[in-house]
Amino acid sequence: MAHYALLDTNNIVVSVITGKDKNEDGVDWEKEYSKITGFQCKQTSYNTKCNQHLLGGTPFRGNFAGIGWKYDDVLDAFIEPQLAPSWTLNPETFVWEPPIPEPEPVAGFRWSWFEPNKNWIKIPNV
Repeated sequence: MAHYALLDTNNIVVSVITGKDKNEDGVDWEKEYSKITGFQCKQTSYNTKCNQHLLGGTPFRGNFAGIGWKYDDVLDAFIEPQLAPSWTLNPETFVWEPPIPEPEPVAGFRWSWFEPNKNWIKIPNV
């Protein structure tokens, strides 16, 4: 069993489907699912996150694709939407990083990025 991301014309993921392994039955399922759905199709790995394979295997395409994520054909990776303009993409993990690391947890609060000040703000849990 494999997972595939269906992409719109801007390489944005519109759906993630479960299907056959890439060359199962001698078929290139990326191409076949593209024909069936009318969308560009790229295989994605359920076990890849932050360019690490969660089970110790070889990471595949940076991250498991999510709806609204972008497939970068130069990096051959799925990348989540950028949270704020000041965040930069880590080219090794394919994850957006803030200019200041998130502070340590504080009981009863959560941290939220505040772009106008380019800093974290503490918000009470509700």
